[in-house]
Amino acid sequence: MTTVLIVDDSGMLREMISELLKKQGLDVVLACDGLEGKEQIEAKIPDLVITDLIMPRMNGYELCRWIKGNPKSQNLPVIVCSTKNEEFDRYWGMKQGADAYITKPFRPAEMLETVKQLLRK
Repeated sequence: MTTVLIVDDSGMLREMISELLKKQGLDVVLACDGLEGKEQIEAKIPDLVITDLIMPRMNGYELCRWIKGNPKSQNLPVIVCSTKNEEFDRYWGMKQGADAYITKPFRPAEMLETVKQLLRK
């Protein structure tokens, strides 16, 4: 079963993305900040990570850098999903190693297509 880790400090957003992915037959694991996301990855590496940027304890930029800098998780695809929608934010997210950048509010079809595309790689 394909597992996606959703890292976001908004419970509502975690649930919304979770339901969207579960309807597609994906397994979902949740984390409320980057530190919890890191712990989840250390316990069992998922097939894909969707992370917010602005979170307490460890932000999405730091989580992305950690994932891509860790030999065990460096090939793990990461989607940044954030309200930060300036071109600089997108550039900086990709510079940290993100494989895709989606701005909130997002279209469910865009999220699903991006997830499917990265899982195929």
